[in-house]
Amino acid sequence: MAKSFDFGNAPGHLIRRAHQRSVAIFMEETAGFDVTPVQFAILNALIDQPGEDQVTLAGRVAFDAATSGSVIGRLEARGWVRREPDEGDKRRKLLWVTPEGEQVALEMKRPVRQVQSRIVEPLDAQERRQLVALLRKLMAGADGSHQR
Repeated sequence: MAKSFDFGNAPGHLIRRAHQRSVAIFMEETAGFDVTPVQFAILNALIDQPGEDQVTLAGRVAFDAATSGSVIGRLEARGWVRREPDEGDKRRKLLWVTPEGEQVALEMKRPVRQVQSRIVEPLDAQERRQLVALLRKLMAGADGSHQR
């Protein structure tokens, strides 16, 4: 029996490595935009749901609500997101993508599609579908929406 832990077959380790690869590919393909994967997700989420509050948005993009404020702040500083207090509850901040932010997100669609292709490049079509299905099942279980 080996004395050390077998990281090479540990799901957590493999997921971490896959995530690192995913982010590296994203940054490579989108280098001209200087946008992180989370920033891209936020821009797209706000295109789909303009005027959403910051906490709901953080949940939709699966990002920590406390940390999302600084990410949104960077997008706001670039002029890509507009943040306003909710008239009904001044503590809530509502968010919109600016026309410039929407244009950037639209220009990034092609490179981001390329990112997705490169991530699963070693897999055949059936394995790609299987990977996505397994990841969705894994996350559904983590989100509590999967029945045991």
